[in-house]
Amino acid sequence: MAATPSNMMPLGTIAPDFTLLEVVSGQPRSLLALKSKIATVIMFICNHCPYVKHIQAELVAVAKDYQPKGVSVIAISSNDVENYPDDSPAKMKELALQMGFNFPYLYDETQEVAKSYQAACTPDFYIFDGDLHCVYRGQFDDARPKNDIPVTGKDLRTALDAILAGRPVDPEQKPSIGCNIKWKSNLKTDRLNFQNPVGLKLNSSP
Repeated sequence: MAATPSNMMPLGTIAPDFTLLEVVSGQPRSLLALKSKIATVIMFICNHCPYVKHIQAELVAVAKDYQPKGVSVIAISSNDVENYPDDSPAKMKELALQMGFNFPYLYDETQEVAKSYQAACTPDFYIFDGDLHCVYRGQFDDARPKNDIPVTGKDLRTALDAILAGRPVDPEQKPSIGCNIKWKSNLKTDRLNFQNPVGLKLNSSP
């Protein structure tokens, strides 16, 4: 599996709006309906990626810890399901129910939402403040498959704790690392045109 880093959306960027299918309910859900007046976490994940599987249980734990404090958590899958059927909406629903996802799991069929967020990998994390300005983008924590570092969600938790305490979020942030988003063939070239402000090399898997 190739390790692909985040593109690192510029801090201060306003969250692009979207309306996507929520796979468990089968209903469309919009950012404006799901966002929080305090903080909104948006994460690009998928079913089959080992980097995502490695942290799935802690994703649920983080949502459980911070939702009562007014934080909204939203998960989006944007992978090409024709070539990666394990990431289909039906399979997404199965996983959400199996893992007890306590946050909406949305399907980005056109991949336009992933493009608008400059998402590059799974998992890829963003936190937006009450005005939907990006205050954090990057990794969940330092844990990766096979590196023996405990999965805690430390980086995401630290940023959320700062917001809840009324403190600025530390702008020194580490990119997430994961599987590249599985772009449809006509979008692969578009992805190369994304701004990459930290100058990271973008890898792709076969």
